[in-house]
Amino acid sequence: MFIGHFALSFAAKRATPRVSLAMLFVAAQFADLLWPALVALGIEQVTIEPGITVVTPLNFISYPYSHSLVMLVIWGALLAFVYRKTTGKRDAFFVLAGLVVSHWVLDFVTHRPDLPLYPGSAKFGLGLWNSFGATVAVEVTMYAAGVWIYLTATRARDGIGRWALWGLIALLFVSYLGNLVSPPPPSVAAIYTLGLIAGALTLVWAWWIDRHREVVGGVRP
Repeated sequence: MFIGHFALSFAAKRATPRVSLAMLFVAAQFADLLWPALVALGIEQVTIEPGITVVTPLNFISYPYSHSLVMLVIWGALLAFVYRKTTGKRDAFFVLAGLVVSHWVLDFVTHRPDLPLYPGSAKFGLGLWNSFGATVAVEVTMYAAGVWIYLTATRARDGIGRWALWGLIALLFVSYLGNLVSPPPPSVAAIYTLGLIAGALTLVWAWWIDRHREVVGGVRP
């Protein structure tokens, strides 16, 4: 799952209008923001095996700290708690925590059985990635719905708020299509390096957008 995670971030803006889009991205993508760093440190492992699924050539050998259900529940509670303590915004706790945990749920649908419930447990996954057409249909539908909710829940205050948003929407979608049709990555190092850079740039972009948009009804993050 890729743009499906971003779909939930966009949609969550309606439920938590005072939380920036960047923070919603952090929550929904927390597992994938943590994972490249843990792979780079050798704590978690992935290999490149073309054909292991129709959609991705990545074999997620071990990622219990970034992608197990129990750890994501813990990470979600910690993230939401820190956010509440540092901002004083108490109404976002369950949304942020839920977004972190939602990563496991969506990955459970798409991944082959490689997702643990907790470090050392058996692994699970329904394997949607074994069907190219079904994967695209599910993710594109989710993405369109999430973007639509965000567009109807917010409005641009200026040109940046309008065109920077559409630029990000297009970039995420084009990146998704590129991942579907591009050849396997050249190395594991390339995977985690690109993941760290792309994750940081996406968060900065989302933060910039939200500063130039306001929630319908006048509420600003």
